[in-house]
Amino acid sequence: MWFSPNTDLFSDQAHLLNMLPKDGVLNDYGRVMAVDEADSHFNELMMAAAWQPDSALLNGELVRTVREVAWYADRPFRYVHSGIERQAIRWQGSSLLRLKRRMEELTGQRYNSCLLNLYHNASQGIGWHADVEASEPNDVIASLSLGAARKFALKHKATGELRELTLEHGQVIVMRGETQRHWLHSLLKTKQSVGSRISLTFRCFPEQWRA
Repeated sequence: MWFSPNTDLFSDQAHLLNMLPKDGVLNDYGRVMAVDEADSHFNELMMAAAWQPDSALLNGELVRTVREVAWYADRPFRYVHSGIERQAIRWQGSSLLRLKRRMEELTGQRYNSCLLNLYHNASQGIGWHADVEASEPNDVIASLSLGAARKFALKHKATGELRELTLEHGQVIVMRGETQRHWLHSLLKTKQSVGSRISLTFRCFPEQWRA
């Protein structure tokens, strides 16, 4: 069961507070599904997603991460990130397609791709970055968290100002407007003992990156 903050998605989202003080928009939709449904999606994606280690070229050497990724899209998009060409695979799996449709209903946006990240434990995270390599200006990026609660942080590129929030099982946040131009974001590592987490990042991929 999904809990939408409103039925009129295009006109009635003004109640969603902007979590950023300037130069962008971050809306926190909170937990949008019941625990048993979130559990079901988490378990299916853990088993069925095409997980593989992320990779990058560092000083000419191929480095693979413990964190795993899977990238799905309407078409086999390609782009180069960290010296490595990435290629999407077409949507598959009933859970992922249901989540895509639900995210579109919830946020009033259309998405043609989804990047999944699997963090096996609290020692795995992702450093400060902005999603600019394959972004259009004023891109809308929606993120759904499944699994263990983890701390998500944002840092203003010019001032260093910080914002943090804990993302829980079934929670959705949306970054809009100038956010990627002015803010970096990170999933912070922790020494606490927590379980696995999956993030699903939905966006509309730019035309110039289509294969």
